[in-house]
Amino acid sequence: MARATMLLVEDDAALAELLVYHFKREDFDVRHTPDGEEALLLARERTPDIVLLDWMVEGLSGLEVCRRLRRTPETANVPIIMLTARGEEEDRVRGLETGADDYVTKPFSPRELVARVGAVLRRVRPALAGEALVYGDIEMDTVGHKVRRGGETVPLGPTEFRLLKHFLEHPGWVFSRERLLDAVWGHDSDIEARTVDVHIRRLRKAINVRDLPDVIRTVRSAGYSLDASE
Repeated sequence: MARATMLLVEDDAALAELLVYHFKREDFDVRHTPDGEEALLLARERTPDIVLLDWMVEGLSGLEVCRRLRRTPETANVPIIMLTARGEEEDRVRGLETGADDYVTKPFSPRELVARVGAVLRRVRPALAGEALVYGDIEMDTVGHKVRRGGETVPLGPTEFRLLKHFLEHPGWVFSRERLLDAVWGHDSDIEARTVDVHIRRLRKAINVRDLPDVIRTVRSAGYSLDASE
């Protein structure tokens, strides 16, 4: 599985520690908070690939966190799995109607939860379920670190490879320079935001072989997107 980012919202410290252990072992990048308000801030800072959300957490309830995530454009399509001790049908329906993609009742097996998360990601984000990322005529072998466009090999430096990989995992999403810095260079990087422009130019030059259409779209005052529709 390609590395995926997870936001875990769980106020049971022992359970949270157990889940962080299991998902990190599966190569997830996990951020955890026991607080609903902080969960919204973390999701705003960096959009996760999936959210594990307990129904009863500190601050805002899980239902309200789910509702607000669905109302926010950046997180409207992020898959959400709710964790709760509430097993009644009415509660499950409320959770799903609020916008959750799946519903897991406590107690549960961590292995089963890992499998459910994988199933949801395969359904909504196929790029995160395998070793090959494909968008239009661009193919990336994430294990062999190879990229091809229109059947022709595209040589990329390490940074351009990571940048393209991030775009391929989120086709159509618009990312600001700051969010690209966080995702590709790391949250603690002291590289200036304008550095992103340099690497975008290098990536464009490399993948736009044989005068093929430019698939890296510049969105004025917003950032960049991988978009072959134009």
